[in-house]
Amino acid sequence: MDARELEQRPEEEAATSTEAPLSFGPLAAAFLAAGIGALVLGILTTLASASSSIKDALAFTDPVGPLSGKTTIAVAAWVVSWPILHLALRRRDPAPGKVYWATALLVVLGLIGTFPTFFEAFAAE
Repeated sequence: MDARELEQRPEEEAATSTEAPLSFGPLAAAFLAAGIGALVLGILTTLASASSSIKDALAFTDPVGPLSGKTTIAVAAWVVSWPILHLALRRRDPAPGKVYWATALLVVLGLIGTFPTFFEAFAAE
């Protein structure tokens, strides 16, 4: 083989490659799972403000208080939802724009739930 043959081989291999293009499904699963985790945190923050029994139940450790339960459950929701969504979407190719908007909606709703002006409106008297 001479130098010209060696230079042409990678181009030929790339042109004849039978690899399927990567699907957006696994990445969509990661985005959506992050949004779910954020939403769960917002919901738990609002529920803890609305109910003293939920607030007490979320106090996994006394020094940290209910924040320990809120964050632990939110992370668990993220960790559990990611592989489930990955399995559901791994061979699909959802529209990236729809995934981005759905993720943004979940994150925004979760953030709203963590703002004091929002969750204090539901505070237990």
